[in-house]
Parts: sequence; structure tokens; C-alpha cells
Amino acid sequence: MKKISIIVPCYNEEESLPLFYEEITKVAKKMKKCVFEFILVNDGSRDKTLEIIRNYAKEDDRVRYISFSRNFGKEAAMFAGLEASTGDYTAIMDADLQDPPSLLIEMFDTLEEGEYDCIATRSTSRNGYSFLRKTFTGWFYKIIAKISKIEMVNGARDFRLMTRQMVNAILSMREYNRYSKGLFSFVGFNTKWIEFENQDRQVGTSKFNFFKLFSYAIEGIVGFSTAPLVFAALIGVIFCVIAFLLIVVIIVKTLIWGDTVGGWPSLVCIIFMVSGVQLFCIGIIGEYLAKTYLETKHRPIYIIKETEKDIEK
Repeated sequence: MKKISIIVPCYNEEESLPLFYEEITKVAKKMKKCVFEFILVNDGSRDKTLEIIRNYAKEDDRVRYISFSRNFGKEAAMFAGLEASTGDYTAIMDADLQDPPSLLIEMFDTLEEGEYDCIATRSTSRNGYSFLRKTFTGWFYKIIAKISKIEMVNGARDFRLMTRQMVNAILSMREYNRYSKGLFSFVGFNTKWIEFENQDRQVGTSKFNFFKLFSYAIEGIVGFSTAPLVFAALIGVIFCVIAFLLIVVIIVKTLIWGDTVGGWPSLVCIIFMVSGVQLFCIGIIGEYLAKTYLETKHRPIYIIKETEKDIEK
């Protein structure tokens, strides 16, 4: 009997959790060759998510949970779940049912063949996403695929089933600034991708707004590529060359026509443009410096307030 750990990050999922629990238990009943543990990670929810999780833990011995002292983010929740997992195989799933639990059967059967270490999923569509989100998501994957040295699959989801060996490899990287899609690729191992059409949320709304998604994209780029630093340096070289050429033009113009004063409006515009580029480049360097600063603090990735061991069944 193989043991499968199902990790479910939860943030304000009081509407989604009952539906998810119903679906995942149906799938578990079909997988008679496996035993399960469901690790629900409450990421500082402000609704009744924790209360629902407690009830599940009381009624079902397979349910374990971790409740954070505050909201630490989905990346921290996934890492906490991975640390707590004890299964031979470990899966990460969202509670909103956009990741179909029924795929778990196919993923397990494929993993059991022994050829792969991870069965991952990628969505071929982005149903329920706004046009703006679809556009920027597509751009992000195209950019990071070109500037990163590791494979970044377009449409990759966090929904995947991994062997214990791969989970241990991921846990060995305790960096504070985490971008799990990149970490999954960084550790390597043989991965098979399963495509599916992204499902609409059954209830509720997405917790990721545009700003959070943009910040998450920056996290991925900074965490797995130094190309922005090279880009900043290249801009500096280009502007130095342009400045040198302009100096030559001004000298020649002065010697021939004696005009050194004209053009001050354009000069002001150039100063503003160059200043903006400088601030942009400083911002790139500052982003890397900020990540380094946070890493040197060695702060915990998450803080646990409560687990299933703290309640009486």
C-alpha cells in the first residue's frame, strides 16, 4: 500500500473546502491501492476556514492540518505541507477545484510505472482569467523561458504528484524568497506533463489580484535569472556610447558653426529620460539587493500557531 500525502494551501476557502473535501474523498475511495493523509494548511484565513478544517480533523483520521499565526503566503503554505508530509508520494492541490482531483488517479498510475519522479500538470486554457491576466501571463512565461537557465513550462500548475526523493530535494532548499515552479524545475528529476483545460472556480473568487501576480512574476524572474542585471549594465554601456557620440557631435558643431546654446528643451528631455533609465536600473539592482537582505536575516518561512495535535477528538 502506497501512502499519498495531499497538501492543500487554504486562504479564506470556507466555500470551496466542503466541495473539495467531497471530491477528494471520492477519488480516495477509488484508489484502493493507496492510503491517504490530507494536510490542510490554513494560511491565516479570516473566515471560517480553520473551523471547517478542525471539524474535518475531528471526524476523519486522515485529515491533518497546520494553522499559521498569520498569512505567510501560498509558497510558505506549500513548503509547510511538504515538511509535514510523510507519504511515499506527495501531491499539491488547490482547494478551489481548478485542479481536477480526478486526475490524481492517472498521475498515480503513471508514477507507479517507475519511469518518472514527478507527474505535473499544465493548463492548456486559462478559463476564468481576464484578458489582461491572460496577456501578461503569456508574456511572463515567454520572457522567463528566454532568460532563465531552467525549464519554465507555459501554463504550469502547482498541482503535481512527486516521489519522496524529489520532495526531500525541494525541502533541502530553505530559501526565504520562494518560487516553487522554479524550484520544481531546478531540482531536476524526470517529469511528465499532463495537459488539461483549466476549470472555473466553483465558488468564491481568486485571492490573486493583478498586483500580487505581478509581484509573484518578479519573484520568479529575480529568483532564477540574473539577466535583468546584465540588461541594466547593457543599458549603461549604450548610454555611455551615446553620450560619447553626442560630445563628438557638439564639438564638431561648435567648431564649424559656433552654436553651443541651442536645443535646451531637448536637453531637458534627455536629462529626464536618462534619469528615468538610471532609476530603473537602480530599481533592478535594489530588487536583487532586497532579496539578499531578506535571505541574510534567516527568518522562518512560516510560524505555526496550531495543528491537529492541539485539538481533542
